Amino acid sequence: MRGRGNVGSEKRVSTRWILILCISSFGLGMLFTNRLWVTPEPGGHFISRRRQEQELQIISEDCTTKRKLGQDKDIMGEVTKTHEAIQSLDKTIATLQMELAASRSSQQIGVDGSPSITTATQQQRQKAFFVMGINTAFSSRKRRDSVRATWMPQGEKLQQLEREKGIVIRFMIGHSATSNSILDRAIDSEEAQHNDFLRLEHVEGYHELSAKTKTFFSTAVAKWDADFYIKVDDDVHVNLGMLAATLAKHRSKPRVYIGCMKSGPVLSQKSVKYHEPEYWKFGEEGNKYFRHATGQIYAISKDLATYISINQPILHKYANEDVSLGSWFIGLEVEHIDDRSMCCGTPPDCEWKAQAGNVCIASFDWSCSGICKSVERIKEVHEKCGEGDGAVWGAI
Repeated sequence: MRGRGNVGSEKRVSTRWILILCISSFGLGMLFTNRLWVTPEPGGHFISRRRQEQELQIISEDCTTKRKLGQDKDIMGEVTKTHEAIQSLDKTIATLQMELAASRSSQQIGVDGSPSITTATQQQRQKAFFVMGINTAFSSRKRRDSVRATWMPQGEKLQQLEREKGIVIRFMIGHSATSNSILDRAIDSEEAQHNDFLRLEHVEGYHELSAKTKTFFSTAVAKWDADFYIKVDDDVHVNLGMLAATLAKHRSKPRVYIGCMKSGPVLSQKSVKYHEPEYWKFGEEGNKYFRHATGQIYAISKDLATYISINQPILHKYANEDVSLGSWFIGLEVEHIDDRSMCCGTPPDCEWKAQAGNVCIASFDWSCSGICKSVERIKEVHEKCGEGDGAVWGAI
């Protein structure tokens, strides 16, 4: 009896465990199916969850890449805007610093008696785009007339150019060593006729060009609040429209020095033209000058002209005016811009360039440091290399 009972009990136990095992297997199967499979689509196909996750990851990466490319473009745009803003801010700060320095030196009088910038004169100064001083001499009446007959506007047009475009053009000249001499009276008469002179507190003389340059910038800064100040010789042909368009590109920069940059030899021989008495300051014999703009024409920004005005009593003068100007900027944070369109040759050089659409700013002959026989030839240069009389009105 006992033996039969044991056998029945073992069978019952086996059946119970089999039932539990079946239920457990079913549950595990359901769990496994939920992890790997989703509800079948109407078409009867099953989509693997792992595959779905991979596709989602690819789409996400694609969106991220596109978003990153868009962000890169936005970043480059912001960098450009930031750079322009920094340049503008730098110019504003530099201008304020210069005006502060000018105010501090308001009681100083220049060595040559030229006006220093006071707070009162700053308020009265006329706003301008650029002020051009055409360097001339008592004996150069014919040169001045040839310039007036070609590239320099006259009469009402000159005044209109000043009012509408902020372009001021004047012949700059000092006075003779003798007070109220016949030379001075001749300039007074010419001024009454044309009204295109800027009179300087300076005694005229060929070997005083460096001093005259300092006086010009100081006088011009005291009279006009301009973005640029330009010096040009009276035997050079200038296209005002091209000059204005070129300067406008550099308007946001705080300290620029624009011209045809060169580095000629330092001449120690006394018998040669452009002899440099202080040649020993430039090192061994045969050395060259530092880079500086050639003297026929160059432009400097407001801050540099103001710097010259403030510091003119202590700015050293070398034998050559263009070297002197370049030396005043050594050691300063100044951008030298080498613009070769400011030193084109006379025809056929400037003529070919004009025909190719590259109109020159200035033309002259290197061999003469200006247009050779300019009184006779400047009209020819104007006809062949000029931009047209109306170009300046649409330049800026």
